[in-house]
Amino acid sequence: MRSVEILQPGIQTTVQDYPGRRGMLAKGFFPAGPMDHLAHRAANLLVGNAEDAATLEITLGGFRLRFDAGATVAVCGAEAPLTVDGEPAALWETSRVPAGAELAIGIAPGPGFRLYLAVDGGIDVPPLLGSRATYTMGALGGHEGRPLQAGDRLPLGPPGDGAGRRFREDARPGYAREWEVRAMRGPLAAPDYLTEADVETLFGRAWSIDRNSNRTGIRLESHKFEWARRSGGIAGGHPSNILDNSYPVGALNVNGDLPVILGPDGPTAGGFLVAATVVHADFWKIGQFRPVGDTVRFREVTLEEAIEADRVLDESLTETSLEAA
Repeated sequence: MRSVEILQPGIQTTVQDYPGRRGMLAKGFFPAGPMDHLAHRAANLLVGNAEDAATLEITLGGFRLRFDAGATVAVCGAEAPLTVDGEPAALWETSRVPAGAELAIGIAPGPGFRLYLAVDGGIDVPPLLGSRATYTMGALGGHEGRPLQAGDRLPLGPPGDGAGRRFREDARPGYAREWEVRAMRGPLAAPDYLTEADVETLFGRAWSIDRNSNRTGIRLESHKFEWARRSGGIAGGHPSNILDNSYPVGALNVNGDLPVILGPDGPTAGGFLVAATVVHADFWKIGQFRPVGDTVRFREVTLEEAIEADRVLDESLTETSLEAA
């Protein structure tokens, strides 16, 4: 069986698949899966994998691995130096890697924060509860339920056709330092919890990304909302307190004065209100936020607009966006 050896894992590299462990919220598991599902799915498309094949999610870069057999690879995500045995290679297109070769990814200078490495056949770690994704909060899935370390060996699935493909320039996503993310209001917003002025502030200003952000949640700068009530009543003294309730993936959770976008490893429930929810079509963007320096604005959309945005995104992740390399 083909395999790869991790030589330098960077600050955090995990095995992830899409869409992760959906349907497990009631059992206490957020889905895990890629922070940036667009780049993950694009990399799989390039090497001929199904979009649910496992890839490596590489945070910031500083990563190296060695192949013990030939493979076709693709790296998508933030711009960063990519080499195969020291020779430059391009992101957003396939590269053929011979047996014994080393692939290296340098540090991504920004914009963008994460990269996804797909190998034909996928990263063939054992599935757990229907997914190969690493759930860092629960230390399960992926490779021993943890970020990768130097010396780890990962098995690969059967090789693909080796065809050369690239994403057309006009089909690639744009990365920024000032982001706009579409979101839907609620489920716990005005008039019962926040004032209309609070909601206007939420959707009307830029929010700085805090350095204490990770796969569990993207912390934003603190802000004192007006609030539509004096306290949380029996749920607690602060107006952001509620009786424990379920959290949707992509929830904009307000913990006191601190807004947090819940990532794919977030908590499934808790006692703070959810003022808005990031739509699935834009959820990938939170995986490319750089802690310190990036900002995000939320643009309110309707359910119908969110569904249409998802359709457009799915259409972009098809062969129509590829060209021969």
